[in-house]
Formats: sequence, C-alpha cells, structure tokens
Amino acid sequence: MRRYGLLKPTHDAHTLGINAIKSQLIACNQIVFLADEQLSKTNHNGEIEASKELVKWLKDHQITHLGLSYRLDEKDALNTVKSIFNLCVANYLFENRGGSLRKIYFAGLPQSCELIKEVFNDQVITFVGSEEMANVLRSLDLNEDEIPKSLIKGSEYDHLLMDLAKDFMNSFDSNFKVEKNTNYKEFGTKQDRLTLRLKAHQKKTDLPLTRLHVGPYHQDRLEAVASFKEWCKELADTQHLDILSIGSSQLTQSKFNEDWTNLANGGGVPIQNESEYEEIYEASRPLLVRTYSGTNHIDELAIIHERSINIAWHALSLWWFNQLDGRGPNDLLTNLKQSIKTLDFIADTNKPYEPNTPHHFAFRKSDDVTYIISAVLAARLAKKHGIQDFILQVMLNTPRFTWGITDIAKARAILELIKPLEDENFKVLLQPRAGLDFFSPDEKKAKQQLAMVSMLMDDIEVDVKNSPPLVHVVSYSEALYMANPKVMNESIQLTCAALEYYRKLKKEHKVELSRFEKDMTELKQHFISEANIILESIERNVDEYLSAQGFYDIYEAGYLPTPYLYNASEIFVNAIYFDSRYHNGSVILVDKDGLEVDAIKRCEFAKKNL
Repeated sequence: MRRYGLLKPTHDAHTLGINAIKSQLIACNQIVFLADEQLSKTNHNGEIEASKELVKWLKDHQITHLGLSYRLDEKDALNTVKSIFNLCVANYLFENRGGSLRKIYFAGLPQSCELIKEVFNDQVITFVGSEEMANVLRSLDLNEDEIPKSLIKGSEYDHLLMDLAKDFMNSFDSNFKVEKNTNYKEFGTKQDRLTLRLKAHQKKTDLPLTRLHVGPYHQDRLEAVASFKEWCKELADTQHLDILSIGSSQLTQSKFNEDWTNLANGGGVPIQNESEYEEIYEASRPLLVRTYSGTNHIDELAIIHERSINIAWHALSLWWFNQLDGRGPNDLLTNLKQSIKTLDFIADTNKPYEPNTPHHFAFRKSDDVTYIISAVLAARLAKKHGIQDFILQVMLNTPRFTWGITDIAKARAILELIKPLEDENFKVLLQPRAGLDFFSPDEKKAKQQLAMVSMLMDDIEVDVKNSPPLVHVVSYSEALYMANPKVMNESIQLTCAALEYYRKLKKEHKVELSRFEKDMTELKQHFISEANIILESIERNVDEYLSAQGFYDIYEAGYLPTPYLYNASEIFVNAIYFDSRYHNGSVILVDKDGLEVDAIKRCEFAKKNL
C-alpha cells in the first residue's frame, strides 16, 4: 500500500503546487498526509527544525512516498532536500534499510531541480511544473487503472484553444502594438482616472487596457527602488502597458514609514516612504499606477496611495493578507474593520475598487462554489458602501488543472449573480488573468499558454463587444525567472494579439465553439444554484452579514471552507472542517469520507456554528 506524505517549508507562501498534487492523489483514492506548520519549519540553512518530530511523523504514518515543494531560492531548496534526505538516511527510514520510505520527490523551480539532480541523480525525482498531471501520477507509482480517465483525456475545449495558440504563435508579429488614445486633457496627469482612460481607449479599439504587476528584486533597498524607477520609465516609453501595478514588498505593506533595521524584505519593491512613491509616479508618466493595499493601518496607507501615486484603483483582500495567511499582523476581525473603513474612503474618492479575494480562497484548496460566493459577497459589500466602479478580477487556471469550461462557468456565474446589482451608480468591470502556477518552465510552451489563456478570456462574455475591458497580464516567464520590461512588453503584445487573432477566427466562423456551450451553461447553472442556496442561508442566519462582524461570522461558521489554512486553523476549525478534491476539471467540497458536500449540507453545518 502506498502512503504519501507532503511537506512544504512554512516560509514559502506558494501553496498551489502541494494542494494540486494532494487533490489529485485523493481523487485517485490514495492515502495522503500533509505535514503541519510546526513540522515544516526550517532554519536559515534549510534544515528542518523539528527533525525528531518529522521522523516520528514519517514513522507513525508509514510514509512510502515523500513529496517536497519549494518555489523560492534554489540554494535553500537544495539545502532543504539535503536536510530531509540525510535525516531519512540517518534514521533508517528508507525501505532498503528497514523503513517504509520508497521514494522522495521534489517540485520547484527549474534551477532548483537542476541543482538537486546534480547532487542526488535519481535518488530524488524532480518536477518543474510543466508535466502533464497524468504523467506526474505515473511517476508517483500509480497504476494506469487508478488514474481517472477524465484526467488522461483532459478537456477537448482546452486542447482546441492550445492548438489555436500554437497556430497563432507561428504567425505572431513581434511589432504588434495596440493603438492608444491620448486625446483627452487629463491624460497622464493627477486628474486622470481609469474610467476616463477606458472611455477614450474604447473609442480606438475593442482590445482591453492592460495591467501588469512589476517589481525587480535586489538585496539593497535603495538599489531596488532605483532599478524599479528605471523599469517604470522603460515601460512608459515603449507604450505597450496601460496600468503599472507596483509589486511592493511585504515590509512596504505592513511597516510603511517605519524603521526596517534588521528586518528581512522577502521580495518585492521595498518602498519605505511617500517621497519614493512620488518619484515612482513621476518616472511612470503617463501610465496609470496602482499598488497593493496595506496589511496594517489599511485606511491610512490608502490615503497615502491617493496622494502620492493617484492610485488607479484600490484593492482590498478582506479575509486575507492578515494572520490567516501570515501576510499581515491583523487578526481577521481587525482586518475586516479596517478594510470596510477603507471602502468608505474609496467611495469618497470615486475610485474603482477590486476585491483581491476569490483566488486567495482557491490558493487554499477552497472549492469552486466558495470562490464564487466570496466574489458575490465582496460585490454586495462594495455597493452597500457606495463604490461606483467594481473591478472583478477573475484568476483563471487556478488550480492549474482547472478545465477551461470550468473557468468560463465560474466567471459567468459570478457575473450573473452580481450584474443585477448594476445601476447608474454601480458598474462591474471584468478583469481576467492567467493563474499564478499555470505557466510551463519551457519558454516556447509558456508563450503558447499565454496565448491560449488570452483566447479563453474572450469566451467569458461572448456577446459583449468590449469584454474584457481590462486584462491583468501575467508574464510568460512566471515559472522561469523574474520578468523584465522586455518580457513584460512581449507578454502584453502576445495577450492582445492573441485576442485579436481569436476574434478574427470566430468572426470568420473558422472556429466552432457551440458544441461546448451546453456544458458551460449547465455547469454555470449548477454553480448559481449552489451559490444561491448558500447566499440565502447567509442572509437569513447571519446578523448584518454585510459588515465586518458579519463577514467574520460567515467565515468562522464554515460558509467559506478553506481546507488548507496553515495559520489560525485552531481558531477557525469550522473553516477547515471539510476537505476538497479535484473532479472533472473542477474543485468540489467533500466530507471526511470523500463524499461530495452540496450547498444544503454546507449550510446545515454552518448554521449550527453561528
């Protein structure tokens, strides 16, 4: 019998890969154990701190296959693998020394995998993330009859789009450029607004405005800020990008304008004071600029963002970027209170608002219905607090094995549930993007994937001329290396050119999509039906549900299950009560016996916890 153990060092915030493989193994009826936070702590040398406890865990569960996941520094990755491998040897855990352990696996960045291969050869089997899931499962010693046929077959719709993307890449013109409209007086000034630019842009083209997340990394703080300003100038001068999204550091978000002495930056642009924001704004003229919200004193930092960079729109994470995910110091209720106070400020500025929310549930193994409900609740809260322009970010391919039909159904379900909120004072702007772990470390394939997911975006609102109006472009180098301005510009070109190419094919009836509509519509209706049952239960049973306390109670009671909650799991036991698993391109909620939990059962469980 195979017994799988999965472990990820706690300081690596990337949880998608380990969640994906756990879901797939469970879908194949395998026994899987996930190491908790204490077992996964490493020191600065990559050594497991709780080594005795880890050995006991491996022995107690009779682990036969141990999987490790790490997406940060390659030397740290190698040191972590060395530490665990040597621990297993020293404690006679391998099968040939009397233990149960047969194989060790590692999943991470290509550079990490190369280093580990050089040291361990075939003693540690590595995955870089581009492998087909069925082949990964075979490498994990599953037999062919244990792998669901739907997983091997995959999605016909996705195969079609990928074939079109390959054809597109053969004809892609590297000089492609979207014509910009600068013909309005506020263009590039402190009076410029997203709504003004979008209105002008749509007079020139049906293609979307593009947003891209930017952030070079350097050990030296001042060098990092200086490099970022140079990148801003380059991106502004090449004129492909419309909205510059600052990838600010964790310290910027949580300790802005404070003393950072002896504090680790952890990646991102380490902007420490308002004058640096002002310099970035000037360097980026005439781009619109936005950045992360704070994770502490959220309302105060929002005011600074308005003043210094004329922020294009604000994004709040509501249930996230706090103690729940280790991304901020606030407890959940404090975070919600500060976020709602900030919503009132945003409404006063008449700036758009984006809830940075649904995909953070997906990152933590939430099911597809939870993804949808979190977006609907965020939209209702926004309207209640006077937001006029609501930006709906839809992260596709999350988790990576999600089928395109599911992505379309989820996005359409959210839109159908929140569009009734629209009136003269509340508008919804769709902003799709590719998933964080979607791209292959093979550059050629990654470019094809970017083209493919760009085409997928065009099928969300097929009857709306300018949809999507915004696209969050993810650079094709995501799985390879940090994108630089050259890669960013090429990613924007690929995204917009693929959209144009796909629209031309559809207009000329060279691609037939009607055969997929039935499945998309049926799945959308299923999502809407399940979501409505849960939303109606929340309305009936949660006091003042559109409030900080209401959102806290919704989460605490278990209406928004989050199976993979590393932090605060001892507080939010109802949120982690159910598990989830992969099923035919979707993520579904399941109970302890692996049986699907529908909306009615979820509501019965949550109601008794209020």
